[in-house]
Parts: sequence; structure tokens; C-alpha cells
Amino acid sequence: MANNLLDQLRKMTVVVSDTGDIEAIEKFKPQDATTNPSLITAASQMPQYQGIVDDTLKAARASLGADASAAEVANLAFDRLAVSFGLKILEIIPGRVSTEVDARLSFDTEATIAKGREIIAQYVANGVDSDRILIKIASTWEGIQAAAVLEKEGIHCNLTLLFGLHQAIACAENGITLISPFVGRILDWYKKDSGRDSYPANEDPGVVSVTDVYNYYKKFGYKTEVMGASFRNIGEITELAGCDLLTIAPSLLAELQATEGDLPRKLDPAKAAAMSIEKIHMDKATFESMHAENRMATDKLAEGIVGFEKALEALEELLSARLASLEG
Repeated sequence: MANNLLDQLRKMTVVVSDTGDIEAIEKFKPQDATTNPSLITAASQMPQYQGIVDDTLKAARASLGADASAAEVANLAFDRLAVSFGLKILEIIPGRVSTEVDARLSFDTEATIAKGREIIAQYVANGVDSDRILIKIASTWEGIQAAAVLEKEGIHCNLTLLFGLHQAIACAENGITLISPFVGRILDWYKKDSGRDSYPANEDPGVVSVTDVYNYYKKFGYKTEVMGASFRNIGEITELAGCDLLTIAPSLLAELQATEGDLPRKLDPAKAAAMSIEKIHMDKATFESMHAENRMATDKLAEGIVGFEKALEALEELLSARLASLEG
């Protein structure tokens, strides 16, 4: 009987791999996988995945024809690359892959809806069941409204860059499939703001935030799944044992696998159901008020969107340079 922490965690939580590195996914065999622009950009620069990048560029050229400009070809390939990685990942995992909408659309509901439909159409055209795809959207008010429309169309969504209870409640009330609260980024903010070097795992502000969201959802019977994300250490992960899902980077998966010991369940729906928790009705005014009052959520959502935008710009430059070298 295995006593390593990863095997024990898998018995109470769905383990998701947080990477675009296909070899790492093959090694750890997660149920699901999630990517983001930073991870796709990093994977695209690894020599072993040059074939995926090149094939995507060649297919974009074939779609647009010889007369299309290099910029047009690179732009189409950029749109398709996350799906290209997603298709490879789906060959390995039994579950779902999350593919992210362009972060530059985070405050545009209609454009986000259109992009979500486009991503699903690409997967379906490649023979993938749409139930295996989660469209990843930033947890702005506009993003949540876009996700609500997509969910009504049967397109499942993963709301990312989630830092506050107000974002989580808005997602649940709009019938979103899954949320990804960012544990480590919350910790980063509090360490910087407080000047502290560290927190005990059970007092980690990111752990506390996700625990609050989980308990709120289970107390009021919401179906939206909670997937803790963005971990800085395995202490954060073990404190959230029992969460619906946890998406974990390969380095921390390796550490969990190499660590022996007992892993008690920390999050439990039965315990949450018995808690005294006040229900908050969420509308746009309440959302905006709670967001403005939460300095951490305000800072980290804005910072996260800018970070993903920069990763996308770097990926566009990478693709343009690669196309130039392919076509001479």
C-alpha cells in the first residue's frame, strides 16, 4: 500500500497537471490537464515540441494560401497552437483539458463568447467530444457573463485568475462548471503586503481563501467544482486535500510523489454543510463593490491579465520568427 502523498491525495481529490509539457503529463498521468498562455509559450520553446509548432504554422499557411502575409499566418497559428497542444495532451489523459481564451478579451463579453465557440469548434473538428474541453476565461464580471452564455450552450468553462469570494459566488450563481482560485498568487500578495517571509500552511492566505470558497459552495449545494491552482509549496496542497480538484506543476507532483507520510483529509462536504455561513446574493453592483474593497483581488486580477497578455505577445513573436525560418 503506497504511502506517498501523491497516491493518497488522488484518493480524495482529482489531480490535474498544470503544464504544457507533454512529457511531464505522460510521467505523472493526471486525470485532467490545464494550460495557460505562459505555459504554452514555455512549451513552444522546448526543442521536443518544435514539431507541434511547425505543424501548426504549416497548417495555418495551407489554410490561408501562399498570398497571405507572414503576420496573418503567424496570427492564425497563434490562435490554433493552444488547441494543438490540447489535442496532444488529450491523447495521454483520460479526462479534460483546459484551453484559455486570449487574455486581451477579458473585459469583452461578446468577443470572449465568440472565441470560446471557436476553440470548441476546433476541437470538435478534430474528433474530440466537447465534454472533454474546458474553456478557460479570466474571472472578470464580463468574463463570467460570457461563460454563463457558453455554459447554456453546453460549452463547459474554467474561470481562472480567481482571487476573491465575490468572483467565486458569481461563477456559482451563473452555473459555471469549474473555478481555479490561485492559492500561490494570493500568498505572494500577502507576503509582499505584510513584509512576512512565510506563513504556516494552515494560515496561508491562499489556503484560507480556497477553503472559504469550498465551504461556501458545499454549504449551499452549488455544483461548480473548485480546483485550487498556482501552488508555491506542497504544504499548500496538503492543506487542501479533499478539494474537488487541484492543478499542480510537475515539480510539486514529483515532490508529493517522493514524500512519505499520512495525508489527512482537510476539506469535507459534510463538514461544510454543517457550518454557519451567510449567503450573499451576487449582482454586478455587489461584485464591483466587493472587488474594489479587496485590494489583493483587484491587484492580482489586473496583474494576472497583464502577465498573460505579455506571454501571448511573446508567443506571437516566437511564431513569427519561426515562420520566417521555415519559409526562408
